[in-house]
Amino acid sequence: MPRPSSLLPFLFVFLWSTGFIGAKFGLPYAEPLTFLLARYLLVLSLMTAFALATRAPWPADRRQIIHIGVSGLLVHATYLGGVFMAIKNGLPAGVTALVVGMQPLLTAGGAGFLLGERVSPRQWLGLVLGFAGVALVVANKLGDVPLAAMLLPALVALLGITVGTLYQKRFCPHFDLRTGSVIQFLPTAGVTALAAWATETMRIEWSPQFAFALLWLVLVLSFGAISLLNVLIRSGSAVNVASLFYLTPPSTAVIAWLVFNETLSGLALSGMVLAVGGVYLARANAR
Repeated sequence: MPRPSSLLPFLFVFLWSTGFIGAKFGLPYAEPLTFLLARYLLVLSLMTAFALATRAPWPADRRQIIHIGVSGLLVHATYLGGVFMAIKNGLPAGVTALVVGMQPLLTAGGAGFLLGERVSPRQWLGLVLGFAGVALVVANKLGDVPLAAMLLPALVALLGITVGTLYQKRFCPHFDLRTGSVIQFLPTAGVTALAAWATETMRIEWSPQFAFALLWLVLVLSFGAISLLNVLIRSGSAVNVASLFYLTPPSTAVIAWLVFNETLSGLALSGMVLAVGGVYLARANAR
């Protein structure tokens, strides 16, 4: 029987993959930053109440609070804002996933330079294979898409999640998940509110589909997946954690096939196998 902790990475991949599905459900009824602001405010309300009710400890060091807040701006505001804006602007979810799927390669380079982690040749091989697998999964979704303006938010998202993972691993890997989430989402909500006020109408069509998408992203993604991500960053190397993101596009493709009846080509299935093999190699512990 596998240990429960060994199943956490796979649970994280599944939950994280549903974020694209939630975005597809909710974005027709709200602009991207307004959608995210509603999500952040609901998360803040629920998590603050939970932290106070359970008497969760707050960081005593002011610098630690600042580091946690900065990591939230990178992992939440920058990454999610970029992904949602890219999809809303017309960039296919598969292309967005491919761009963000470059994160493990960037993280591997940064881990050696900033964190002193040794990336073995086997891990580099796994990272390259994983990226190739992701490319195969989304190859049939590229088409003739004008990528100029639509690609920029996805690149910003890639930079945010890469720097955010390295920053949190370097400066604040250990914090209480209840109070830490409040500290992360507070500046995230503030920055997102200012950006939404300046660039959007901030109108929401409160349909059942939007309500479902919002609750799913709050309860499953912001509570479940983000908490798991913090646990994985705390307990594993930056390269090992980043390699999990290679499984997101294949996992999203399977969920989209089940929910929206989106078909998978033979090329995509081959890419999924290649991505899984790449993650297995990349997650091998370096000496």
